Amino acid sequence: MSVPQVVVIVSGFPRHSETFALTELNALDDAGMLAALFCTKPGDAGACQPAARRLIGRVHLLEGDGAARLEEAAYYLDDVDVSGIHAREEPQANCLPPGLPRINATPLAFKIYQQPGVVLVLYEAFDLYRQIFMDGRELAKDPNPTWLGYSIGKWDGDTLVVDTTGFNGKTWLDQAGHPTTEALHVTERIRRRDFGHLEIQTTIDDSKAYTKPWSATEVMDLQPDTELMEFACNENEKDVQHLPGK
Repeated sequence: MSVPQVVVIVSGFPRHSETFALTELNALDDAGMLAALFCTKPGDAGACQPAARRLIGRVHLLEGDGAARLEEAAYYLDDVDVSGIHAREEPQANCLPPGLPRINATPLAFKIYQQPGVVLVLYEAFDLYRQIFMDGRELAKDPNPTWLGYSIGKWDGDTLVVDTTGFNGKTWLDQAGHPTTEALHVTERIRRRDFGHLEIQTTIDDSKAYTKPWSATEVMDLQPDTELMEFACNENEKDVQHLPGK
């Protein structure tokens, strides 16, 4: 993963009595985290301390009113990865599946159908579906890699335990771009903790991307008398051009 980047805007640069600010700015620069340094008015050249000299060439003066300044800064930052946000390259921003486990956190409804030997999950997001095989089979040894993987399940009391492997390594865990690989193994523990709530505890284990597994728990609200809607991602898509990232 790339080092997170930050943008700093100061009123004038250089200025007198700015030793603390210069220390912070130089520390960011030393860490490779200073994506851009803007100022909103010219500084005092006579106030240029030694600590400011290495940054003076990095300063971009933003002229005009507030809107013009924002537009100018946005134009300059168009190709800069700021604060680790890769929204423009994100798979689902480009109408590709969000993958597992992220699809469970998508703010759209899904339905779970229990059938003999299989549990089906229908997602409104991207019109996707999952098959969780409940017939006692083992995880596939060499499955065709997919966004949502290959899932098997079993009951542990009132909890459905789902193991999923067989991913294509293209799934992002979040908008910042935390990656996964084909070694990803997702374990979900799904239970209906009361009438109106479904709890999903997810464990993410990807030895090629992370040093150890970790878990997170999400709680879903029941939406009675709700039908899934069609999801046509590419229709009238206008978001990507406005998202930050390269």
